Amino acid sequence: MAATIGSTVQDLATPAVVVAEPDTLVLKAAQLMREHHVGALVVVDTTSGESRPVGIVTDRDLVLGVMAEGLDPAVFTVGDLMSTDLETIGPQAPLADAVSRLGQRGLRRLVVVDEAGRLAGILALEDLLAGLTGGFVALTAAVHGARDREMKQRQ
Repeated sequence: MAATIGSTVQDLATPAVVVAEPDTLVLKAAQLMREHHVGALVVVDTTSGESRPVGIVTDRDLVLGVMAEGLDPAVFTVGDLMSTDLETIGPQAPLADAVSRLGQRGLRRLVVVDEAGRLAGILALEDLLAGLTGGFVALTAAVHGARDREMKQRQ
């Protein structure tokens, strides 16, 4: 979907998020990433019966934190590696807020949570680029259309 001026996070976020619990083995996390073609898993606490994000683990975390150190991925858990300094955003937040947060924090993903703090999606830098690029294409078409209209009127 191409983003518009009034677009919100929910317009571009992916609602189906691949998750893991803190005790998930790193080996299983890598298999989940491969199976679902994702570069990150949102780590959730499900003890309350709801999925509440508590961290995120990326493919880079697995490579640098386990593989490059020669550690056994069948021993360590995502809880050992996950980033707990999680940046979350609400689904109704303007896309400009998401862009700002990603840039300020140097992140590639924002975890989308509802008003109660439950997992509602994930917004990746790639989602924003794809959505915003569509908007720029539409703007470019408008500029060309206006130019073409003016040229026809002056003939």
